[in-house]
Amino acid sequence: MERIRLGLIGCGGMMKTHAQGINQCKADVEITAVCDIEIERAREVASVLDDPYVTTDYKTMADYVDAVLVVLPHDLHFECGVFFARQKKHILMEKPLCNSEEECLRLIEICEEEQVVLMCAYPVRYWPGIVKLKELLDSGEFGKIIQMSVWTEQLTVAKEGTWTATARLGGGQLFSHGCHYIDLLLWFLGEPVSGSHLGTRVGTPWLLKEGTSSVILKFKNGAIGYHGATWGARGTRMGYNFQVHTEQGLLEYDHKTGELKLYNKHAEHKPGEYASEGNVSLVWKRDGESSKHTEHELMHFVDCIRTGKKPLTDARTSLQGLRVIWALYDAEKQGVVADLRGLGFED
Repeated sequence: MERIRLGLIGCGGMMKTHAQGINQCKADVEITAVCDIEIERAREVASVLDDPYVTTDYKTMADYVDAVLVVLPHDLHFECGVFFARQKKHILMEKPLCNSEEECLRLIEICEEEQVVLMCAYPVRYWPGIVKLKELLDSGEFGKIIQMSVWTEQLTVAKEGTWTATARLGGGQLFSHGCHYIDLLLWFLGEPVSGSHLGTRVGTPWLLKEGTSSVILKFKNGAIGYHGATWGARGTRMGYNFQVHTEQGLLEYDHKTGELKLYNKHAEHKPGEYASEGNVSLVWKRDGESSKHTEHELMHFVDCIRTGKKPLTDARTSLQGLRVIWALYDAEKQGVVADLRGLGFED
């Protein structure tokens, strides 16, 4: 089967993260074009590839690619996406999809009209540990979900004069990074009905909006979802941590260690079912080191191009998550609880 010709647009820090995954997909993906407004950055990326076309203008890439990975400042996603959709090229768009609902809807419409795949880059959904956690919960073995909590902590400094320190970011930490985990909560817990967000710039003065967030959501099925995060962490213990309280215990996935554990001090474990030690059971452990594991989402993107199936993180699903974030922002300004019903989840 012929490899998909992929173009890379934007060769900053985020592309380095994607590059780790691309290197593991060479049997299915060929990088044939690289673009950045700073030609030296584009050449640096191209230097470790098989002589791709290098340019500072993405509009000259169309003849060289079947699909593109767009890793540009958020405010440029719409214009770039529309161009490649009109060229009938498939698009893997770095999150968030676009900076406004109007842009999201228009880009979705154009991609559907041109019959090209538009997928949002939410790699967390494709991490093997998260996939395993979802399988376990969907099996019903652990009963109903009571609460799911997602915590992330990192230091993300936006240098003066860079786009991330301006309104081009489209919001604060919740919009730019928390969108990963709002998407995850919606995937696990279903349709939200209400929620609240509180954010602060304390510790992250380089951002125009919040660098630290707390979100709590209530879902139609009665479950509670929580996401806490900071871009101001001067130290970290948990890093990326996912906990789900169920009727049968606590399932926890620690992305740093790659371990998925079950905690239950009351129930007896079936012999041989898990590697149990006391009241803690090791359910699953990842092979290999901790990383963003972007190869899994890239292979899903390739599969969708080849088969025509809808991506798990398709554009309409991405828009629903962004609608939740925008509603939370609006309610925070008004000092009220956000009504999250009727945002398209019933469709």
